[in-house]
Amino acid sequence: MSAEPVVHAEFARQRSRLRFYDVISGDGTRIRAWDNGVEGPTVLLCNGLGTNPYSWPALLEPDCGVHVISWQHRGTGGSERPRRRKAAGIEEFVQDAVAVLDDAGLDRVPVMGWSMGVNTAFELATVHPDRVSGLFAVAGVPGRTFGTMLRPLHLPRLVNEAITVNAARLMSLAGPLLSPVAARLPMGPIGVGVVSHSGFMLPVADIDDTGRTMREFLTTPLDWYFHMALQTHRHARVSLSAIDVPAMFVAGRWDVLAGAKDMLTAAARIRDASYVELKGSHFLPLEKPDQVHALLLEFLERLDAD
Repeated sequence: MSAEPVVHAEFARQRSRLRFYDVISGDGTRIRAWDNGVEGPTVLLCNGLGTNPYSWPALLEPDCGVHVISWQHRGTGGSERPRRRKAAGIEEFVQDAVAVLDDAGLDRVPVMGWSMGVNTAFELATVHPDRVSGLFAVAGVPGRTFGTMLRPLHLPRLVNEAITVNAARLMSLAGPLLSPVAARLPMGPIGVGVVSHSGFMLPVADIDDTGRTMREFLTTPLDWYFHMALQTHRHARVSLSAIDVPAMFVAGRWDVLAGAKDMLTAAARIRDASYVELKGSHFLPLEKPDQVHALLLEFLERLDAD
């Protein structure tokens, strides 16, 4: 008899504490928030653009020791699209983050970000410094993200930015044609195996976790996803001199979407920041979940000791 049903039952049991609920953001947009239901110090997660809770399997374990609250980006995962199409950039994501904090009755918490969520986390710390006690940045840079893409290819920043911005524009235009195809892509063991050996993503810790993450991600229409990506490109680089809380940067050595060198440079410009480089790509929460989780716990202990 196949063990497949047992694997899925265990997956569901471990994630049974996950709770979704709605909050209203500052501009009236209804946002789908989520809570991992775990006891421990509370952390606000600014997730990767268009991603979902399943991107962080280590933080969905009932004994992870960290209480996580977060939300789904506008127009994804049950969150409403804004009335103004352009209201889907970093400034609006900061509004959404504040709405999640206010709904939870939280004044000041550590904030972690992944990918484009690092932009959101640092902007939140700049605009609302009283709400942020520390910054934990995974595979992301605080602003002008498109210029850091393709860094392992050693191309000039302006060339990187031109290539990636124009690719996003093309995908936004082609999205209505490609979205139905993307939504039907088989993201079982074979599909995940192909993607995780592509160089874009490296081998992952758990195929089931990654498969669910990717299936959920592909429910977002590609034209909307790349529209949001282009809106985030308008976000200027955060002034790191304004950051006055402890920070930790966790980079992937072979990350083609957020260059490790740029993360190292950002860490060097913050007085109380540390930098760790892992042997992985942009998808560290799925490739190195235990290592990233251990670093988060270490960071929270450091904040508690300060």
